[in-house]
Amino acid sequence: MAVDNLSRTDVTSGEEPRLLIPALGGLYAALANPADVILRIAAGFPLILHGYGKITNPFGAIEMVERIGFYPGVFWSPMLAVGEFFSGILLTLGFLTRPAAAVALVILLVTVYFHWIVAGQGFAGSEKSILWSAILFAILVRGGRALSVDRAIGREV
Repeated sequence: MAVDNLSRTDVTSGEEPRLLIPALGGLYAALANPADVILRIAAGFPLILHGYGKITNPFGAIEMVERIGFYPGVFWSPMLAVGEFFSGILLTLGFLTRPAAAVALVILLVTVYFHWIVAGQGFAGSEKSILWSAILFAILVRGGRALSVDRAIGREV
């Protein structure tokens, strides 16, 4: 039985589905690279902002990290600060994009656990972290793509 080409993309063949409105094809193609940059900035810049307070006071989150089970806090608090702040910078630049996305994704999945389980807030308390995690997962899989330092130097992890 043949599958309608409008309903899916066969990732193994590399074929794109036909557009219902073909005239939009040029617009989509023109916006593909800026969309990748916007996603990287949308994921990375807030990490820089969240991480800035931690990087200026790397031992300030000791109690928080221990409360969610990361001992010793004197080790994990600075690791959180470095991970959050520098992965945000790297994501925004598109440099070492996949490792930066992996680090940030782990941090965000821990925040999902914290808000959902530890704080008992369920989905309502963790939905932003879930969405942020989904964006980071997409970046992890796709890499820096065009308009990234990774692409400019011709190397990606």
